[in-house]
Amino acid sequence: MSILCGIDEAGRGCLAGDLVIAGVVLKNPIDGLCDSKKLSEKKREELYNKIIENSKYHIVKFSPKEIDQKGLSWCLANGLESIQNNIEADVYLFDGNHTFGVLGITTMIKADTKIPEVSASSILAKVTHDRAIREANKIYPQYQFDKNKGYGTKMHKEAIKEFGYCDIHRRSFKIKK
Repeated sequence: MSILCGIDEAGRGCLAGDLVIAGVVLKNPIDGLCDSKKLSEKKREELYNKIIENSKYHIVKFSPKEIDQKGLSWCLANGLESIQNNIEADVYLFDGNHTFGVLGITTMIKADTKIPEVSASSILAKVTHDRAIREANKIYPQYQFDKNKGYGTKMHKEAIKEFGYCDIHRRSFKIKK
């Protein structure tokens, strides 16, 4: 029986916050796994703890500064390699259609809705990302990160126009002013 490591990320398209990549090998089946975006925040938090208890996992974070300096593709490639180096598996399945040049990675579009290990990685990545962005909201409430999670909503872009960038914004993600 081959060992499958599911991989997914959260925060790729954000204007603020970390890029988070998670890899998961499930030790036991977990009911209710699904693409993190299709679950309520409460359900994601419940499943997060179950995944931590029932898996081998590795979570990699890249700061906005690293993303700005090295680029998103570099961060994604290095995150995938870090997961390969920290989790032993026969197959590494990444949600999406791009390996970012990393050998030994298989991809599948919408794997987070089809494969439990990828669903689990989606949940770990999203919960990790969202917890950090909620903490940032306490420091920078004017951006309402608790509502937009760092994504480029109309309200978030308007806040950037009014207040400028804060320490967790990615300056390489240019927005039209």
